[in-house]
Amino acid sequence: MSQPAPNPLTDQTLAGFRASIDNIDAALIHILAERFRITKAVGTFKAEHALPPSDPGREERQIARLRKLAGEAQLDPEFSEKFLRFIIDEVIRHHVQAAAK
Repeated sequence: MSQPAPNPLTDQTLAGFRASIDNIDAALIHILAERFRITKAVGTFKAEHALPPSDPGREERQIARLRKLAGEAQLDPEFSEKFLRFIIDEVIRHHVQAAAK
């Protein structure tokens, strides 16, 4: 079964969407890198002051806040929570490593 001939208008539209996605993905990487630079400083601070690597109360407040923001932005709150929990787990792992040094 052969595919239909390419439509230049469709190809341009798709290319435009993909370029926007690529730009957003790049911005996400830079934002995540900055977030982890800051959380690394937090981990160092916590280690220097013998504070626990995690703060469950803050984590739950952040998750609730971001679930609300996700809903307002028409993003699935379940997805946003999974994404944030993944990030939090990685941050805590870094904080545990900092405390062990």
